[in-house]
Amino acid sequence: MSAAILLQIAGLTMRFGGLVAVADLDLDVRAGEILGVIGPNGAGKSTTFNMLAGALAPTAGTLAFDGESLLGLPTHAFAARGIMRTFQHNKPFNSMSVRENIMVGMHTRIGHSLWRVLAGTSRAVQTERDAAQRADALVEFVGLGEWRDADVSTLSFGQGRLLEIARGLAAEPRLMMFDEPAAGLTSAECDRLSEIIRQIAQRGIAVLLIEHDMRFLMALADRVAVLDFGRKIAQGTPAEVRANAAVVAAYLGDLGAIGSANTVKGAAGGA
Repeated sequence: MSAAILLQIAGLTMRFGGLVAVADLDLDVRAGEILGVIGPNGAGKSTTFNMLAGALAPTAGTLAFDGESLLGLPTHAFAARGIMRTFQHNKPFNSMSVRENIMVGMHTRIGHSLWRVLAGTSRAVQTERDAAQRADALVEFVGLGEWRDADVSTLSFGQGRLLEIARGLAAEPRLMMFDEPAAGLTSAECDRLSEIIRQIAQRGIAVLLIEHDMRFLMALADRVAVLDFGRKIAQGTPAEVRANAAVVAAYLGDLGAIGSANTVKGAAGGA
């Protein structure tokens, strides 16, 4: 039996005046899968991502999470339902430690009011202690154990990217959205990132991944959707997408841009 569909969109459209950035997009993401979204520059990837994260309200179409419509809801309501995102640029809370940054990410799951925390009630104290323990576990998960008490300003760019992921996981997401996570990373850092994303999916969390690095994405994704001029032109396993004539045309015939045979996950590895 296939995994349940968590995120489902149909006819999703975004217009900016006379410009149609995304048109009639149908897409779904299932629990525990990695769905990659690719396309040339200007294909509508970022606009799609921002609609799915609640940062942009679509002009038309439906957007549902676990069967519940998300249309008209504010961004924080998306997070409260378990939809978390990372950004292209790291956005840590400065002058705070790595552990404290991760604990901030738990605010949607901590049910105590501010006055209870300040008053130091026993339940609030226990909640804070549990949060610190969970933060430590996430620090270890992403490989930042040695820096748990370090100020975030001391982290490298690649370490900052791992912190972003840990902070997103702190909110106990059901869907994790990655916006070009491999950008600016070294080859070794990309390898580590790939393993972390795989482990996130193995926990049953749905993963939506937008990425310009095709070799990184094609080796990682279970399914891939391809956008071009705001429309979906192909969807399937990485091997199927790479062989699609419309995709080849969109990339001007540059097969290398969408992954070599050695790096593409074949149909046997896809979903």
